[in-house]
Amino acid sequence: MTWRSERFRRLVSTLDCGACGATGPSQAAHRNEGKGMGLKVSDALCAALCPTCHYELDQGKSMTKQERRDFWNRAYINTVQQLIEEGRLWT
Repeated sequence: MTWRSERFRRLVSTLDCGACGATGPSQAAHRNEGKGMGLKVSDALCAALCPTCHYELDQGKSMTKQERRDFWNRAYINTVQQLIEEGRLWT
């Protein structure tokens, strides 16, 4: 069963963008690997992305597949770091 949490997605959405640093609110952007057509991966795999970065990740044409993976991975790491450093994972 895939983990779903609206509460966690909303929390991620309050953060600054994990890619470009734009002041939040952001959008909870799911990882685009390990899913089927029309299905999203676990909500635990959400990165905070501003609308511009989220669009570029999902629909943009400027990145290769590997660059998209690297872009999302960096944003995810920055998202988790924000959550931990702000003490928001434990509330």
